[in-house]
Amino acid sequence: MELTEQMTPFEAVNYFFQRAASNQELADSAIAMLSGTFRELRVQVPYRCDDGHMEIAYGYRVQHNAARGPYKGGIRYHPDADIDEVRALASLMTWKTALVDVPFGGAKGGVQVDATQLSEREKEQVTRRYADQISHIIGPTRDIPAPDMGTNAQTMSWIMDQYGRKVGHTTQIVTGKPVPLGGSFGREEATGRGVVVTMEEAVRELGLGEPEDLTIAIQGFGNVGSWAGHIAAERGYRIVATSDVNGGIYAADGFKVDDLTAHVHESGSVVDFPGSEPISNEDLLELDVDVLIPAALGEVITHENCEAIRAKLIVEAANHPVTPVADYALEDRGVLIVPDILANAGGVTVSYFEWVQNNQEIRWELDDVNRRLELKLQRAYRECRDFQQSHASEDMSFREAAFSLSVERVVEAATLRGYL
Repeated sequence: MELTEQMTPFEAVNYFFQRAASNQELADSAIAMLSGTFRELRVQVPYRCDDGHMEIAYGYRVQHNAARGPYKGGIRYHPDADIDEVRALASLMTWKTALVDVPFGGAKGGVQVDATQLSEREKEQVTRRYADQISHIIGPTRDIPAPDMGTNAQTMSWIMDQYGRKVGHTTQIVTGKPVPLGGSFGREEATGRGVVVTMEEAVRELGLGEPEDLTIAIQGFGNVGSWAGHIAAERGYRIVATSDVNGGIYAADGFKVDDLTAHVHESGSVVDFPGSEPISNEDLLELDVDVLIPAALGEVITHENCEAIRAKLIVEAANHPVTPVADYALEDRGVLIVPDILANAGGVTVSYFEWVQNNQEIRWELDDVNRRLELKLQRAYRECRDFQQSHASEDMSFREAAFSLSVERVVEAATLRGYL
C-alpha cells in the first residue's frame, strides 16, 4: 500500500496493519481477513424534531474481528461518522483490545448527526431508534457498545433500556453507563487517566524530568482532554495550552485546571479564560512544549505541519490524530509518539472492568479500578517497548511495534479457533 496523505481513515489504519503483516510474513488468508471487516450494517434512523418535522439520519455498526472475544466499541454521533471512519475505528478497536490484553474484539458505531444541535428529546429518539435498528447484532456476549464522541452515559442508559424492552433487563449490553445503572466507578475519566499513565511511562523512558518542570499542551478539552488535564495537573505537570471548537488559550505559567473547568461549565468554552491569551487550534499544535496531547479530531498532524511540531513527546488521546506520512517524519526527528491504540485504551480497559463487574454482579471501589487500570496500561506499554527492542533489526517505530504485537495476538487467537 502506497504511503500518501490522500489515504482515507480506514486506509491509514490498514497501512500500519499491512506493515505489521509484512514484518510477520502473514499468510494471504490472514491478511485478507484482518484487512477487511466481518460485518457492516447501515440503517436509517428517522426522528421527529421538536418543531414537528421528520429527519432521516444514517447510522452504522461495523464489526471488524471477534477472534479474541465479543465485539467491543463505542458509538459516536457526528456528521463525519461515515462508513469509512467507522470502519477505521472498528479495526483500531481490534488492535487496541489485543494490545492491552482484554478479551474483546473490535467494533464501532456511528450516527451521522450533529449532537450539539439536538435537543435532549431528539437525542433520545435518535438513540432508541438506532438501538432498535442494530439490536439483532449486539448483545452482552456478542457486541457491547460504549460512549464515544457526541454520546455519554445517558446515551448508554437509553440503549440499555431499549434493548431491555426486547430481552429483559441486561446491564452487560453496554458499558459507560451511569453508576446507579451498573456503571463502573472511574469509567468517565478512564480514557484521560490512561493517557496520563502512558505519558508518564514515556516521560520516564525519555528522561524528560520531573512533572513540575514539564509543560503540556492539550488540543481538545472535551471528556478525554479535560480529564487528562485534571489528572496530569494533580500529578504536578503544568498545562499551558488547551482548546475546543471555538478556539484555544495559552498561559506560560499554566492553568488551574479546576478553575478552567468551572469557566467552561459557565461559558460553554475555554475561550476568554481569565489570565490566558487566545491561540488557534493550529498554533497550539506547534507550541514549544515538552508534551503534546492531541485529544480532539483525527488527522490534525499532517505532512503540512509536522515540521513545525516542537514537542518531544506526542500522546495520541484522539483516534488517528497523526497521519502515516507525518508519523514517519516525526519518528525520523526523534519525536516519540505513544500511539492511539495504547494511549487512549484506558476507556476500553475500564469498560472491560465494568462488563466483568456486571457479569459477576459486584462493584469494585474506585481505588481498585484505578489501580487495575494503571497496572494494565503500564504493562501494555512495557510489553510494546520490549517487542520493539526484540525486533530492533527490523527498525520498527513504536507504533509499528504496537500494531505488530496486537496483530500477533489476534492471529494467534484466530488460528486457535480454526479461522486461519
